[in-house]
Amino acid sequence: MGFRGLCQLVASDLHRYADKTGFRAFWTFLLTCPGFTFSFWLRMAAWTGGLGWPPGKIAYPLTGLIKRHYSIKYGIYTPRLTKIGPGFFMGQANRGEHAGVPVIGDLVYLGPGAKIVGAVRIGSDVAIGANAVVTSDVPDGAVVGGVPARIISYAGSEGYINRTDYPDPLRGC
Repeated sequence: MGFRGLCQLVASDLHRYADKTGFRAFWTFLLTCPGFTFSFWLRMAAWTGGLGWPPGKIAYPLTGLIKRHYSIKYGIYTPRLTKIGPGFFMGQANRGEHAGVPVIGDLVYLGPGAKIVGAVRIGSDVAIGANAVVTSDVPDGAVVGGVPARIISYAGSEGYINRTDYPDPLRGC
């Protein structure tokens, strides 16, 4: 993805938060809106990670560190092998039994338009269907869908996640 693609993604994020784009809206929301701030640094880290030498090798550690700072500050953590579909929403609940932010396990597939709201735990190896609304905990290996999300099966996220942590077939040769 080039710089123009990065700008288009950031502009679309800003439009979702501010319902407008522009220099003033960008800086206002970058400095005052935790969700937009985290989204911006997430996009910057992903973009600089794809740059070649030397810009990427210099900028990626810095943007990754800033993203990690906001991840800790706002309590947002996305595991490395989690696949997020377009239109995904993760929100904080401010009251009730699920007040707080979601915790997402590893090897999780989040379908397009899926929503996770409140302090719910999403286990590892979970697949969440398109447009599902998750308001309660999901056990490891489950497949959920619907509004509100219900367990459909225990087939897990196998086939949805591109796993690259397999052993080297040439090791020991």
